[in-house]
Amino acid sequence: MTIRSIFQNVRRFALLGAAAIALSSCVGMEGDGRALQPLPAALVSQMSAKGMSQADPIVVRIYKKESELEVWKRDRSGQYALLKTYPMCRWSGQLGPKKREGDRQAPEGFYTVTAELMNPKSQFYLSFNLGYPNALEKAQGYTGSALMVHGACTSAGCYAMTDDGVTEIYGMAREAFAGGQRSFQVQAFPFRMTPENLARHRSNQNIAFWRNLKEGSDHFEATRQPPRLATCGGRYVFNPAGDASAFVPGAPCPAYQADPEVEPLVTARSARDEARFTELADSLPAMSYALMDGGMHQSFRKLLRNVGPERMQTMVAGKVEISAPQAALADPYGGGDDEPQQATATGSITPR
Repeated sequence: MTIRSIFQNVRRFALLGAAAIALSSCVGMEGDGRALQPLPAALVSQMSAKGMSQADPIVVRIYKKESELEVWKRDRSGQYALLKTYPMCRWSGQLGPKKREGDRQAPEGFYTVTAELMNPKSQFYLSFNLGYPNALEKAQGYTGSALMVHGACTSAGCYAMTDDGVTEIYGMAREAFAGGQRSFQVQAFPFRMTPENLARHRSNQNIAFWRNLKEGSDHFEATRQPPRLATCGGRYVFNPAGDASAFVPGAPCPAYQADPEVEPLVTARSARDEARFTELADSLPAMSYALMDGGMHQSFRKLLRNVGPERMQTMVAGKVEISAPQAALADPYGGGDDEPQQATATGSITPR
């Protein structure tokens, strides 16, 4: 069966699958031809200018603290380049991984999204399932289901991108699948994995986990290719050399080496960042937050303050109410405040 035919079958049976999931999750029963909307001409032109086509593969990167989602696309060089950055309208919980059903945590980690995880009948306009829990999370006994990237501006463990924003993101995934990509990687981080952010959050109980996530980020940044994943010893392993079958989630890690073509690139990058982290840890105060409930990109917080939740809902989320608007206004993380004022309420940021 081809990827295109798989995708067609997913569309046909999405309603049946959705009926089996509780309405309190991020999946619902609505839908029409919205999943088939062509990509905007401006976005296609942007791809062309960067040496990309609609059919080229994608990688998605998510940053909670900054409330941003990036779509990277493979260009004619064979490497991945940043195509577009989208402001996030809502995420819930706190910085840190999701561990149990109902904790409202949006997941952090590395996820593989296949065509079967695309939902054109989402209660929240369009969505795709991250596939939580992944192999590492299952081995650690973490629980949860229907953790999505979706439209609207509400979250109970999902990443909400507005209806317009998710239309573009979903459309790019759809075209990549049609072009032959069998799955795309989602890298979900607590923040941009810089020495500055790690130094600021060095006292957080999740710092060891975040350092492991940074290893994966370094692999991607150094190679501009999604890293090959393995799990063992309660952690991710990135780009191991040879056969990955020796890696068993939940079991101790076997002796291994990183891919020799990748290791020197990653080591050099990691060493520079570690030196900078050590320098900053001696001067930056460690941060802590009394968080109410997740975050919202500053562009949407500005809109929320100016027009209120009811009017903003009609602009970005259709019939779905904005979740915990007062908590969103109290977002302590900044949500893009350290970035140029480039965001718009339609769900798009000019690429960096």
